[in-house]
Amino acid sequence: MTTQRSQALADRLEQGARALATLAGGLTDAQWQTRIPKDGRKVGVVVHHVATMYPLEIQLAQALASGNAIEGVTWDAVNDINAKHAGEQDSVTKEAALDLLRRNSAAAAAAIRALSDAELDKAAPVSLNSDAPLTCQFFIEDHALRHSYHHLAKIRGAINA
Repeated sequence: MTTQRSQALADRLEQGARALATLAGGLTDAQWQTRIPKDGRKVGVVVHHVATMYPLEIQLAQALASGNAIEGVTWDAVNDINAKHAGEQDSVTKEAALDLLRRNSAAAAAAIRALSDAELDKAAPVSLNSDAPLTCQFFIEDHALRHSYHHLAKIRGAINA
């Protein structure tokens, strides 16, 4: 049963994913291959990265919704995942990245809509955030929801530089 809060969160995630897909879909081949300053990854790799991370971000949010702590997830681990992904997806096509973005963002939004207000309010320690006891809703907002907006801004900066 979708609540007003879970619906609003899912809608905001979908808005960010659509904005990223719209921008990415209109990029030239040269823009798709542009490296993002300070990040080093290509625009296309970053679009695919956002899509790839939705399932993991939602899995972690669901753990919090169940009252379970997130343990062993560190920024070093995140950086390793991102570096491995960048190497593996260096030549990802626009079509493949956009397809994955659409599918995984839709699945993430559906999973968020399935959360109750009580689940959104559950808090547990999150290793990624120094074991601070964070709510499921905060985790969703800070990771799955924010992710597309964060990279959208970086991509805009790279292609407009």
